[in-house]
Amino acid sequence: MSNTANRSRRFLERLAEGVLIGDGAMGTLLYSRGIQLDTNFEYLNLSGPDQVRQIHLDYLAAGSELIETNTFGANALRFAAVGLENEVRRINEAGARLAREAAGDDRFVAGSVGPLIRPRGESAELSDAQKEAVLREQMEALAEGGVDLFLLETFALLEDLELGLAIARDIGLPAVAQMAFLQEGRTREGVSAEEASSRLTAAGAAVLGANCGSGPRELLQVVRRMAACSSLPLSAFANSGFPQYVDGRNIYLATPEYFASMGREMAAAGAALIGGCCGTTPEHIKALADALGGMKTTVRSPAVVSPRVSVSPETTAETAGSFLDSWGKRPVITVELDPPRGLNCDKVLAGARTLTEAGVDAITLAENPLARIRLGNIALAKRIQDQTGTEVIVHVTCRDRNLIGLHSDLMGAHLLGIRSVLAVTGDPVAVGGESGATSVFDLNSIGLLQLLASLNEGKNLLGADLDGRCRFRLGAAFNPNLPKMDGQLRRLEKKVQAGARYALTQPVYSAAVLQEMLDRTADLGIPILVGILPLVSERNAEFLHNEVPGITLPEEVRLRMRGKKGDEGVREGMAIAGELVAAGRGRAGGYYIMPPFGKVELALELMEIIRSTPA
Repeated sequence: MSNTANRSRRFLERLAEGVLIGDGAMGTLLYSRGIQLDTNFEYLNLSGPDQVRQIHLDYLAAGSELIETNTFGANALRFAAVGLENEVRRINEAGARLAREAAGDDRFVAGSVGPLIRPRGESAELSDAQKEAVLREQMEALAEGGVDLFLLETFALLEDLELGLAIARDIGLPAVAQMAFLQEGRTREGVSAEEASSRLTAAGAAVLGANCGSGPRELLQVVRRMAACSSLPLSAFANSGFPQYVDGRNIYLATPEYFASMGREMAAAGAALIGGCCGTTPEHIKALADALGGMKTTVRSPAVVSPRVSVSPETTAETAGSFLDSWGKRPVITVELDPPRGLNCDKVLAGARTLTEAGVDAITLAENPLARIRLGNIALAKRIQDQTGTEVIVHVTCRDRNLIGLHSDLMGAHLLGIRSVLAVTGDPVAVGGESGATSVFDLNSIGLLQLLASLNEGKNLLGADLDGRCRFRLGAAFNPNLPKMDGQLRRLEKKVQAGARYALTQPVYSAAVLQEMLDRTADLGIPILVGILPLVSERNAEFLHNEVPGITLPEEVRLRMRGKKGDEGVREGMAIAGELVAAGRGRAGGYYIMPPFGKVELALELMEIIRSTPA
């Protein structure tokens, strides 16, 4: 048996004997020792190995029996942002060797693997195959470098952590699976400590636990909840309390003595592996080792706890008075209006009144489309509903607000009487080029749907009671304009599972795409409103095709618009739109009209065409 296999086995045996002390933060010490924040800390495994090695030695001297490699963000996804994507293996192998040399044969080395976070501003979702490739490249390099186990830490997505555990099994090393929990013992996606325990146990974790989060007190509660429903060894790597921003840097104020006292409570609750996360130092680990020296692992008799079962949004969302009430009886029509770039909304309000008089079923309001600054659509939706009585579907993006802001604004929207929400990830800021702005993307559209569903259950995404329930009708976007629709269909299925009860599509210009979409979405059982954006000129057609995410024009449509402008361009564009409506005759139950440049008269003309076409 190899030395690594021996140490891996010994690691698991050691957890059963007594509490094992881990190390503390790497980045905190590097920064305190003069490394600038804009430095790639993992690259120091190659460019500054002595600094990394010294931190390992300092933690070992403080009492750490397990140290982590300096590889938390050493994956191709993160490295691509700084031009290091081809150095993943070299940096991880170097990080493993540095830790191994410092630890020797008597202490354990855990290969640190952080979550898959895309660089800020990139919103495209990774496929499972892409995620696996990123994780596997890093984990195989760590194994080749000589780690005894993997420490998968700070994961917010349970599915990603399960994928990491599957790779660890393939490689043949045990893995500690740690999620980052927020308030109420739930992850950013609303997964409870109990559900995480159940699924991570089933996924083959050798140890399960939590790290980072709000501080030792919150993490202690997570440990207690996990201890109540799992017999696996538990781990706990807390932050040193809440950071305080002082003179341009985050300062963690929890003393080593307080941190150690909370560590004793975690051990008493059942944690067998205890260390530190952000803000902790060798002083914190020394205090922890002194407090827990010789402490036996707490024997637990966990109960069987079923994962939380979510209430279906259909049981709580309002259904009376919905814009979809006429679905299947006649074509349902929604028309999009763009909020103004400034404060004068007279034109939008006039358009809404005209559309109401024409019998539109709902008006939709985009939120800062193409990442360009516009009037807030929630306030404008309230004004339109008050003045016209027509329901407004508010688009909400994940780009412009963090998780806190999304909760607050959505609860406020419900208070104002907004009931229909279209959950979209949103175009990244790079599309609009608004100077100084950044994209947030705490959630994607699926996570936003889960948040909305939680609000309908009377809880926030972290499980806290709202003292009431929202009554949102949840909508999703769907893009059929890809060479293969399979990926978007799988994504739409996930959106339906997350709570979507209708979908609005990107503009469709191909009858063949329309028929395939209607065929392949029929089993989902939700209304699909076909997007129609009339073209008005060759210039307009080429801009949409080449520059607007999610819109693809067939070559024959582009040829038809070639050289067209003015009235001729409008006539040709409306003819193409009318042909699409005719192609959906008897099959498409509803349409989502996007009049170009706010030309409400084109929407009215299309409404007449649609209304003369049976559903």
